[in-house]
Amino acid sequence: MFKHDKQLLEIVNVEKPNPNYAAMLQEQLGGPQGELKAAMQYISQSFRIKDPAIKDIFMDIAAEELSHMEMVATAVNMLNGHELQADKATVGNIQAHVLTGLSPALTNASGQLWTAAYVNETGDLPADLLSNIAAEQRAKVVYEYLYRQINDKHVRQMIDFLLNREEAHNTMFRECFQKIRDTSSNKDWGVDEDARLYFNLSKPGNYVGSNLRNPQPPSFQPPQHPSQH
Repeated sequence: MFKHDKQLLEIVNVEKPNPNYAAMLQEQLGGPQGELKAAMQYISQSFRIKDPAIKDIFMDIAAEELSHMEMVATAVNMLNGHELQADKATVGNIQAHVLTGLSPALTNASGQLWTAAYVNETGDLPADLLSNIAAEQRAKVVYEYLYRQINDKHVRQMIDFLLNREEAHNTMFRECFQKIRDTSSNKDWGVDEDARLYFNLSKPGNYVGSNLRNPQPPSFQPPQHPSQH
């Protein structure tokens, strides 16, 4: 069950409308590394989790991602301004001027619609956690790019907050991964001798840990023609 608190998680404001940047910020509303994707991914993954503590963490983070989505949408709405203007209909922002009436839409920065294909779930907790750790890192990268391209102090303040929250989520997922390291698809990791092999196919040297053996890779033997037997 979700409950809506009318107060945003963090104050959102802008110095002035900036429709072009509004289109860029749409990436974190309806893009593959955006807030809606993160919320839907963590909720979807949580249904299969048996550990109640980890399940709660997934749902708590998912709920917060929805609040981030609310913040981003609020900022996009403010940045779009109040007037429909053809000269403000930049690439990725045209739909806002001809279809949504400047309302934030579930699209990325290029105007492509959000899709559930962005959501990754395997039913295997180690795999899903690693996917989520990578997702949080990618979201941080997008926010860093967005931060560099705006001088609006209020928008920067919002992005700075969101960046720090993505880092917090990353840390929580990493702690969950440490807790379940030897379960599911990780259960037999390293037991088989083949899991300890590293084929050094570059020179010079071996740059991996000492837990891996470094044999020579098998030499290629061309197939013999039947007449050679």
